[in-house]
Order: sequence, then structure tokens, then C-alpha cells
Amino acid sequence: MNLRASFSNMKDSTREDWQLIGQEFVPYTKALPDRIMAHLKILEGDYGGFPVDRYTHSLQTATRALRDGRDEEYVVCALLHDIGDTLGSFNHPDIAAAILKPFVTDANHWMVQNHGVFQGYYFFHHLGLNREMRDQFAGHQFYDYTAEFCDLYDAPAFDRQAETLPLSEFEPMLRRVFAKPRRSIYKTDTPAEQSA
Repeated sequence: MNLRASFSNMKDSTREDWQLIGQEFVPYTKALPDRIMAHLKILEGDYGGFPVDRYTHSLQTATRALRDGRDEEYVVCALLHDIGDTLGSFNHPDIAAAILKPFVTDANHWMVQNHGVFQGYYFFHHLGLNREMRDQFAGHQFYDYTAEFCDLYDAPAFDRQAETLPLSEFEPMLRRVFAKPRRSIYKTDTPAEQSA
């Protein structure tokens, strides 16, 4: 049984409590890739009317990016760009962006955060929405980067016949990308973190 902190109100917590919590935090964070992959698999069998299920779409988007020579971080972003579909039906890019934010560059974070509006260029007009909604970002440094992601990888990844690599192909890179955050409110330069 794991040791637990002694406080019932965080205002009463002690350094010893937080050292104990910190010891639990390290192994918990190392298992983050496992939790992400388990959640991604929830998309399997979830078609929502699309030609392929959301899991296949995610794998296919990542496969296209990988085959096009994109770096590991970009491929992982492609893999996870729709992971929020189950919990954020009305804002799925926000969920994916929140998961990725501590681990990816500003360009990749912005791309994932805004891909929904950019992807809308291909279908918003069929729903009575403004397909040019992405133009609110005209002139943004990552506008073309995000438009290209949707055009090359996200939009065409609904093809039942296209190559779709299994999750196991992406697992090592996902583990590397999530090995250590670039930024986090919990990031320090303590010896405990350096040895983690």
C-alpha cells in the first residue's frame, strides 16, 4: 500500500507531504504514454458517420505524416490531434492541445489547437457555417503550417484503402515525446527531476 500525505486541507500540507507526493508523481508521469494510448483506443469503432472510425483516422493521419518524413513530434501530434473527440465533442482540439502543450513546440501546439477551424474549410459550408472561418488567423505565423497539416494529413485520412500503420509503430516515438516536458507549472531543476 502506498504511503499517503497526512493533510485533509491543502492549506495544512507540509514539505514532507509534498516529498511523499513527489515520489508518487514520478512513476505516475512515466505511465502517461500508456494512459494516452489507452484513451486513443477508445476511438476504435467510433465512426460517428465517417467512412473510417476515429481511431483509424488518427492512425492514418499519423501514417501520412510519417511517410512524408515529418519529425517524431509532428507525427505524434498527427496521431493525437483528435484524441479529444470523446470528451470534448464541441471543442476536441482544445483537449488534444492541452495534452500536448507541455511536450511540443509552439508551432505544433498551435496547429493542434486550431486544426478544427482549419479543417472546417472543407465542410463548414455544408453545415451552414463559414468555411473561411480560418481567415480570422490570416497573417499568423503558423497559419500556413496548420493549413498544410489539414490539407496533407488530416483531410485525406478517411480513406478505407489507405495505408494505416498500427499504434505499435508510433508507440516508441510517443514515449520519447512524452518523456520530459519542455514546459509545465510543475517543471523544476531539482535533482529529483534531473534523475527522473
